[in-house]
Amino acid sequence: MNSDTLLSAQDLSVRFGGVLAVNKVSFDVKQGEVFTLIGPNGAGKTTVFNLISRIYTPTTGSITYMGPQGPLQLTEQAPQNVASLGIARTFQNIELFEHASVLHNLLIGRHTHRKTSLWQDLLFTPAVREAELKAREKAEEVIEFLDLQHYRDSLVAGLPYGVRKVVEMARALCTEPKLLLLDEPSSGLNVEETDDMAFWIQDIKNELGITVLMVEHDMSLVSKVSDRVLAMNQGEVLAMGSPREVQTDPAVVEAYLGSIDDVSSLRRQPSREAA
Repeated sequence: MNSDTLLSAQDLSVRFGGVLAVNKVSFDVKQGEVFTLIGPNGAGKTTVFNLISRIYTPTTGSITYMGPQGPLQLTEQAPQNVASLGIARTFQNIELFEHASVLHNLLIGRHTHRKTSLWQDLLFTPAVREAELKAREKAEEVIEFLDLQHYRDSLVAGLPYGVRKVVEMARALCTEPKLLLLDEPSSGLNVEETDDMAFWIQDIKNELGITVLMVEHDMSLVSKVSDRVLAMNQGEVLAMGSPREVQTDPAVVEAYLGSIDDVSSLRRQPSREAA
């Protein structure tokens, strides 16, 4: 594992019954980059995400992560310990506490940094008060960073969908991650909101120094923010490189559009109006 590598996946495979969802996928994510997984529906992208966040366990293969104390095997870690190692994620389907305020949702993201015991919490000792002040300070920093001041005290249930997407990302940032996993961050957003999301992702990388691993379908967003792209199809790696290199790769074009012969055949077919 190179010194500039934050996460290294080697020969990852996972089988659900008779279905091979991921087949010998390998890639490295370098510190300080935006690395994006693309591919058609069912390509295995989210399954790879779930392997890294320990929702799933690989059938074969390994995931090495540069943790606080040095390299470690993620596959040997309990799912509830992943956040404390500096890995945070968002979900394609937003997972927030809808009847809590934006601020309270962000404070929940600070739970991995709480060091006080149950009896200290019950007695509300000075250590607990200090911890709560630090949590509030960090939440306020994230609110300011993502321009959420106007929504600080609003209930999540009453917020527009695009704002909720940003709130979920804010909660992930409150854990102070080294690696941020974004699962289709532009899903359900309009063009203007997607442009804003690209802006936030670039700032997360450049200003906060957080490495981003992303699954995304919107190729305009992928091109704007990604340093490297891995294309998958049917659980396997098709191509890896810069956004331009991957988008022009013949195997990737065929996976999205069909073979050149298929596309040419469609073009030759007469329209219904002509028929």
